[in-house]
This record gives sequence, C-alpha cells and structure tokens, in this order.
Amino acid sequence: MGSKDPRVDAYIAKSAEFARPILTHLRKQVHQHCPDASETIKWGMPHFDYHGGIFCNMAAFKQHCAFGFWLGDLLKVDTGLGKAMGDFGRITSLEDLPGDKELAKIIKAAMKLHDAGAKIPAREKTAEKKVLVVPPDFMAAVKKNKKAFATFDAFSYSKKKEYVEWFTEARTEATRDKRLAEAIEWMTEGKSRHWKYQNC
Repeated sequence: MGSKDPRVDAYIAKSAEFARPILTHLRKQVHQHCPDASETIKWGMPHFDYHGGIFCNMAAFKQHCAFGFWLGDLLKVDTGLGKAMGDFGRITSLEDLPGDKELAKIIKAAMKLHDAGAKIPAREKTAEKKVLVVPPDFMAAVKKNKKAFATFDAFSYSKKKEYVEWFTEARTEATRDKRLAEAIEWMTEGKSRHWKYQNC
C-alpha cells in the first residue's frame, strides 16, 4: 500500500487559495487509481513514488498549478493547454484538468509503463553550444554588483535562462524593474531563480 506524507498536507495548506482544491483533487485521484503510490517532497514540491521510482508530481505557483508524470513524454499527453511545467500546461482551476474518467485512464496507463520498466528516452547530445541572449539592460545592472555578476557568470545555461526569461516575460516596465532588483539581490546571496522551492 502507498502512504501519505504530512509535508504534502503542509504544502497544500500554504498554497494559494485557488490552488488548494486542484492539489487536493490531484492527490485524491493519484491515490485512488494508484493505491501503491507513496508521497514525498522532492525539489521542494510533492512527488508520488511508485514501486521505487518517481511516478508523478504536482506543484503550485502564484497563478497556476502544474501536474506531470515522470514518463509523460511516453504517455504523449496532449491537452492543448500550452507549454508549461508538467503534462497539462497551466492549471488555474479544476476545469483545466481532464475529467475523472480520463485522468484515471492516464494514471493507469502510466502505471503500466512503470510496471513494464519503461525508461525516459535519452536526449541526443549535440555539439552545438547553446547561446543565451541576455538583454543589455539586465546585464548592465548585474555587472554593477560584483557578487551578483560572479554568481550569474558561474551559473549553468539553464540557471541563467531562468533569470533572463523571468525578467523578459514581465509585461510592464515596473514589473521588470522589480524583478531585476530581486534577481540582483538573490544572486548577491548566491541564489538561483527558484531557490525558494529548492529549500522547502
């Protein structure tokens, strides 16, 4: 039999009001259709393990939730909700999720893949080096702070990209300025963009 983790209860309780019913519903569906699923917290968010391996995970952000399966690429779940973390895109309400019957089918299909020993396909290695386009105003501000620049310069491509995208996706100049100030403050302390979730 599976098990529940009190840390998941705490995670749901401190999530935004809109997110609580979504996370509660997903949690219930996973346990109902995958009774052997065991809860845990990994990378600061709730995960469900099944027969010793990661099965699926869910997370709550400021304006949306995410839910995905470890073998999601093999399941080929296509909800048409756009690209975001997880297999179902940005979930802002229960209406964004498939119906209970459809979700049950997906959970059971994921179980079959795990039972069959399916693995995530290895990514093809490429010799081409990724080049990140950093906005001049972002870079100029970061360079003014030696500690922040040293942190940013030492970051991997993906960690740099997280900060740059967060900055460039801001819709207003005021939001961009606020995010830039926070980014510099966090990088001065040696923190990555998602440091809050990593230390949960």
